[in-house]
Amino acid sequence: MTPRQGKTLVQQMTSDAGPWPRARQHLDAAPALPERSRKGAGCRATSLGRDHVPMENELSLSGFAQLIASTVIFLLAATGAKSWALAPSIPKLLLTLALYSLGNLIMLRLVREFGMASAFSLSAVIQLVAVNVIALAFFGEKLSLVQSGGIVLAIVAVGLITLGPAAGGQ
Repeated sequence: MTPRQGKTLVQQMTSDAGPWPRARQHLDAAPALPERSRKGAGCRATSLGRDHVPMENELSLSGFAQLIASTVIFLLAATGAKSWALAPSIPKLLLTLALYSLGNLIMLRLVREFGMASAFSLSAVIQLVAVNVIALAFFGEKLSLVQSGGIVLAIVAVGLITLGPAAGGQ
């Protein structure tokens, strides 16, 4: 099929006289994606007026709660993974996979609310610190000086990523 034939087929499918006139109705009735304008960023125009929509990186209470929930779930999953590594079993593996899956589903919502860079960066640094606390305190693991320096640098890096838009570096 050539591009011209494909375009003609799409036109036929979406025209009122084409074989699928309802497809056109669904396309016309679909809600528009939120748009950002330079003027009034963080708001979107709707048929009902202007509502405030949190901009990426603007921490809301629900976003904070989701971040905490995903962190707790990922920490439980990491603990399950370490437990499985020490004594492998199918139930531990299934529980660990389920926890990681649930944590990632929550992360999808966070990506929508905060943006990909900020959501994953915030989550990663919180998990980095928390997982290391668990590894050191509960499993008796040790970090070298280089590894400890890497953790500090990671925290600084995520701080810069998170604070960048507020400092005018959008």
